[in-house]
Amino acid sequence: MQNKAIILQAGGGYDKVTVGTRDAKDPKAGEITVRLHASSLNYHDFAVVSGMWGPSEPRIPMADGAGVVTAVGDGVTEFAVGDHVVSTFFPTWLAGEPLVEGFATTPGDGVDGYARETVTASVHAFTHAPQGWTHVEAATLTTAALTAWRALMADDHLKPGDTVLVQGTGGVSIFALQFAKMAGATVIATSSSDEKLDRLKALGADHLINYRKTGHWGEVAREITGGRGVDHVVEVGGPATLDQSMLAARVGAHISVIGILTGLGGEVSIVTALIKQLRLQGLIVGNRTQQQEMVKAINANKMQPIVDRVFPLENIVEAFQYQETNKHFGKICLEM
Repeated sequence: MQNKAIILQAGGGYDKVTVGTRDAKDPKAGEITVRLHASSLNYHDFAVVSGMWGPSEPRIPMADGAGVVTAVGDGVTEFAVGDHVVSTFFPTWLAGEPLVEGFATTPGDGVDGYARETVTASVHAFTHAPQGWTHVEAATLTTAALTAWRALMADDHLKPGDTVLVQGTGGVSIFALQFAKMAGATVIATSSSDEKLDRLKALGADHLINYRKTGHWGEVAREITGGRGVDHVVEVGGPATLDQSMLAARVGAHISVIGILTGLGGEVSIVTALIKQLRLQGLIVGNRTQQQEMVKAINANKMQPIVDRVFPLENIVEAFQYQETNKHFGKICLEM
């Protein structure tokens, strides 16, 4: 059966995005067929589609996908026809310590992704979606939400009363704010926009810093904690923000190094990391078991994601161009 799909030609670039069709085969043993209804944009997807990290061969982009199971193969007991599901970023990393390097197994990069109407894949390529969430809402989980969850709940074990520093108003940062408040933590949020800071406050942020007005925001964050420093930093900026993140951190703090929004490289104060005995950990999303645990927590706490705008699938280039403006607050999604 032919289904609509976005095809990104080799090398990537907006001018190499085309609308085509791809077959959806019947599921074999251990596989399910999913009618996809939504996807969501992430920086990694932007890097692939824009050509920054373009594919070496034609590729269906997008790592995030959510929809309904329409068929199951032999031996499948975890899913049934009609179940609402959401994709996994690393379909072969089921649990435990990281077993993958890079993106060779990641949908939308090393293998075809979810900018399409229908897909047949291993059961490990999906988990159940949160109860009561729309497909658009569920599609926000695969990359951004799981990154935030792993940073705070798996790589480090967030406790009530801890202080978390989040940067900006993208998907990872807002999910980190929501998970931190769910766990009873205090949150310090940064942004260059007072309007966005007000919206972060409405979501539960306890302290706000406009980093455009306050260049040394790391020192301000430390002052907020009475000079002790924050327990966790969700670091999405990269080289230009890492030094301030380390200044904000307490001795022995955990810094999740996630983003490269300010570039791929730069100078870092190793002395600060040594003197303060900081735990800097790079991470790329998480495993399937972590995603299942995250969904359980979402169900138990009735959490809802923040969706900024939704574009039709065929307007995928327009959606990425909007992402480049940095005007969004929360997730940008595609619907099909």
